[in-house]
Amino acid sequence: MGLAWQQGPLAAAAVGHFLTAQPLPERLLFAEPLRRRMRVRFGDLWIADSDDVVLLHEPGRYPVAYFPRDAVEPGVLAVEEHRTEHHDLGETTWFTVTAGGRSVRRAAWCHGALPEYAAVMDGRIAFAWRAMDAFYEEDDRIVGHAADPYHRIDIRSTSRHLVVRDGEQVVADTRRPMVLYESGFAPRWYVPRADIDESALIPVDGQTFCPYKGLASYYTIAERSRAAWSYLDAWPEVGAVRNLVSFEPGTIDVDLDGHRLRLEPGQTVLPHGIDRGLDPDELLLDATARRAYPS
Repeated sequence: MGLAWQQGPLAAAAVGHFLTAQPLPERLLFAEPLRRRMRVRFGDLWIADSDDVVLLHEPGRYPVAYFPRDAVEPGVLAVEEHRTEHHDLGETTWFTVTAGGRSVRRAAWCHGALPEYAAVMDGRIAFAWRAMDAFYEEDDRIVGHAADPYHRIDIRSTSRHLVVRDGEQVVADTRRPMVLYESGFAPRWYVPRADIDESALIPVDGQTFCPYKGLASYYTIAERSRAAWSYLDAWPEVGAVRNLVSFEPGTIDVDLDGHRLRLEPGQTVLPHGIDRGLDPDELLLDATARRAYPS
């Protein structure tokens, strides 16, 4: 979730609301020091490196990292004639990024006519996520989008009774599911494979990527396309659901303690944008391309 995207508190479709006497503005932006060293890789070179990054949260977007101009290698940025108008921050100037024999247009930007209240953004450069080779915090690669310090996942064990049915066929029946609470999303229930009729799960091609959990593989159940998924090799932070299976309410019948679960609105994740690249390909590169580059 984070602060400003999905159903976070500063998002347009926030699931909660602020308890204030006067309504807040429809759009609120929040800028804060990241307080982490962040680096950008492009053309097999480091083109930006700073521990003075500002993270901008704005409604409907993932957080975006802004680097001081002097943290960008000389000669990397070439100003373009192309200009756009940001809803809150005024005119946006775009740059072509060139390094290591490669060049990409509209791969970076800055806001050049900032209102006084946004002075913290003055002179700072942001890089389009999908245009760059990679982003790092220290020597660890960050994938998908700039890490959001307000995004949280909690996993709890429970003895609640979860039953999954395809018509009259029981696909899963467990009293030991794991429930995954992820900020901005409805709870997701994960079932141990020992409590599933695995003959009902038909693996399908195509994975999706979550920056916080890893690669998800999908299953069709009878005529119900992509009705279930599993993080076969979930990242260590969410290892409790590794290789367990979750089922999509609305696509297949999922009952919890006798109550039918419904697909909640506002759960769709948009994979592409200037601020993110939620493509499995970012994780499926060869080992050489994924290695951490030391200083």
